[in-house]
Amino acid sequence: MAGRYYEGFSIGEVISHAVRRTVTEIDNTLFSTMTMNTAAIHLDYEYAKGTEFGQPLVNSIFTLGLVVGISVNDTTLGTTVGNLGWEEVKFPKPVFIGDTIRAQTEIRAMRLSKSRPTQGIVTFLHRGWNQRDEIVCECLRNALMLRQPE
Repeated sequence: MAGRYYEGFSIGEVISHAVRRTVTEIDNTLFSTMTMNTAAIHLDYEYAKGTEFGQPLVNSIFTLGLVVGISVNDTTLGTTVGNLGWEEVKFPKPVFIGDTIRAQTEIRAMRLSKSRPTQGIVTFLHRGWNQRDEIVCECLRNALMLRQPE
């Protein structure tokens, strides 16, 4: 399994993820329609031409999922029990179709679970950049992680 157990992280550690992903039109269209977000800014090219961006914006929730998803193989694959919550989700710059996203994760906090002795809570700071080195997404995620089996 690729993910790390609770003990495999250390506060302040920064993980640069090797996987990058170029966002496609079908990503944005499918995600927006499957999640019932039919906002014209995501789906209507003619409407989007009249906005300050001049083109459709990629759905921000897709961007958030992509940035966190890129981190999974290096952090939580097979070792997470579940996400406990998200805090301070920010989208400083928009993502457009054709942008290539890369991600980095910093370990911000750790504590053992008070009610589950075989688990601990890790706070991840996930950041995503586009190919212009602009931050497009940032969030804190609290995850319940398995501890190393004895």
